[in-house]
Parts: sequence; structure tokens; C-alpha cells
Amino acid sequence: MTTVDTTSASAAQPPPAALPPPMRLREIVFGAARAASVRAAVRLRIPDALGERPASIGELASAVDVEPDPLRRLLRSLACCQIFAESDDGRFRHTEMSRLLREDTPGSLRNIALWCTEPWTWDAWPLLDRAVRTGGCVAKEIYGKDFFAYLHEDAPESARVFDAAMTTSSRQSAADVAAFLELDGVKGVVDIGGGQGHVLASLLERHPALHGALLDLPQVVANADPRLRDGGALASRATLVPGDCRREVPVEADLYIIKNILEWDDESTRRTLANVVAAARPGARVVVIENLVDNSLSSFTTAMDLFLLLNVGGRKHTESSMVARMTEAGLNVTDIRPVNGALHAFDSTVPATARR
Repeated sequence: MTTVDTTSASAAQPPPAALPPPMRLREIVFGAARAASVRAAVRLRIPDALGERPASIGELASAVDVEPDPLRRLLRSLACCQIFAESDDGRFRHTEMSRLLREDTPGSLRNIALWCTEPWTWDAWPLLDRAVRTGGCVAKEIYGKDFFAYLHEDAPESARVFDAAMTTSSRQSAADVAAFLELDGVKGVVDIGGGQGHVLASLLERHPALHGALLDLPQVVANADPRLRDGGALASRATLVPGDCRREVPVEADLYIIKNILEWDDESTRRTLANVVAAARPGARVVVIENLVDNSLSSFTTAMDLFLLLNVGGRKHTESSMVARMTEAGLNVTDIRPVNGALHAFDSTVPATARR
């Protein structure tokens, strides 16, 4: 891990919390500049070009084919928030945060940084006041169609970034979820809306007697984790089920996992939970895993809550709102525990009277 030189220009800046309120507010309202700076650095592949030794502006400019003076200005802006560090001799080097923007760093946030700063976001954020006033998303107002239709029909590059960001997020949390879940007595599991199936694959690797199914849209399961597809190491114990959980859950199992998909509009959330309950046998276990806005250690979750309001009319839940949705669907919530610093798991069972 690279540490920031306490004699560097960037280290001389006081941390944001030490600034007086007027300056702190200026920092906040100019946040778009910082987000744009991160995006520019990633798209120019500056974090990847900077190696283990400090580099001069001339060396970096040559490596990424840009003009030296604007590059220095960009890096100085980022160094003010500890993304890169500038030494007294004008050279720049990595910090812990700038390394997270490299493509080859374990746990890289490169794709997340791109997704959160995609072109459509700059169209949507200025309309947040309208979304707050009406309680609805603004995607249709901007693009004349719902967000995911726009993404896949009109913005293929953004769609690829979205898929990469979701894959990154899923991979990073899959091991934590697999380690967290206790599967005594569980023979079959279904990952509802599980994307490429990283959580399911981690569970199958951890429990050699377990069988599982991945339910997601046809185009998603077609690109499932190679371990789950024909010829993969886990394929004999995995079933890929193309479908839409908002319409039907055509699988019966001992355990249903619903991770980070109950963030759409409330009606979609209700339909998904109702479909799981309708498919499950009495006594089946349903585990919902979500980021919570009232149990978050970071403002990232509350920002994502507003992001969801803008693009799909969705929300990040509080503990009470998630329990309310699950109870309304007929589930008996038995336990709520943190999976890691970002996720909470809601354990529940399907009562004998819930199935229709």
C-alpha cells in the first residue's frame, strides 16, 4: 500500500471536516467537478499508466497521449482529495484510492466510477428537484422511454459499463454472502435476479452437496458465470432459468436468495416477493440482502437511493421499510444481520398459509 507523503502539496490541504462551513459547502456544491475529474482520469487510463515509481507530468502525458499542462491541472484537482499525491518535485504517485481506479487492482472500482458518471447521469441529476416534487423518475421525461429500454436501445456503451459495474459489485460481495449464509438442511437454493450468478457459484463451491438455480432475464443467464454453464466446473449442480421474477418464479427450493434487486419501483418489489412466496413450499427460507440507507457507514448508499429515484423510480430501503414489504408479502421475518459493512440480510420463512 502506498502512503501519502506528508510533505506533498496535497497532504498540506486540510481535510474537508476541518474546513469552516462556507468552504465545506463550496466543496460539496462543486462535487460534480471531482466526479468529472475521476471519470476523466479513468477514461484516459492515467491510473493504469502510473507505475510503482513517481512519474513526472511529461512522462505521464506521453504515456496517455495528452497535453502536459491540462494533465497537471487534472491531477492537482484529484490530489486535493487524496486521489494521487504530488511531491515537492512535481511528480505524482499513487495513493490507496488512485490504485482502486486501476483495472488490474483486486477490488477495483474503475467500472463503478465510470457507471456513476455516465453521460445520462449529467442529464438526470439537474432534474432531482422535479423527481422529489413528483415522487417519480425522470428517465421517460428525458428519453421518452423507461431507463433500461433507453440504456440497451440507445446507449450501448453505457449498457456495457452498467454490466461491468454490476459484475464488479457482485464479485466483490459474493464471497462475503457465501461465508455469511448458514445452509444447514438446505439442499436446493435459487438466486432470484442473480445476474451472472457469482453468489450462486460461490455457494456451490463452498457446499459440494448443494444444488442451485439462477433465475434472471434470458440475455443475462445466457452470459452466466462460466462455472455454471455447460462444461463448467459447477454445471452438474446448477440450473440456468431464463425468466422475469416480476412475472413468475418457476422454481421450488429450500432457500431463495434475493440480493440487491428490490430497488425498483414499489410495485415491482411487491410482485417479486409475491411470486417467490407463491412458488415456495411452506417452511421454505427466503433471504433478502440489501444496502440500507439507515444502517450505512457511507453516504454512497444515500446517494444511490437518489440515483434510483431518478432513473427507475426506485429506492434503497430502511430496515423498517424492507420488513414491511416482506411482511406484506406474507413472509415471517426471523432475523436481520449485517453481512459486511455495506449489506444487511433479512432472514424469513414462508408460512403454511402464505402459498396460493
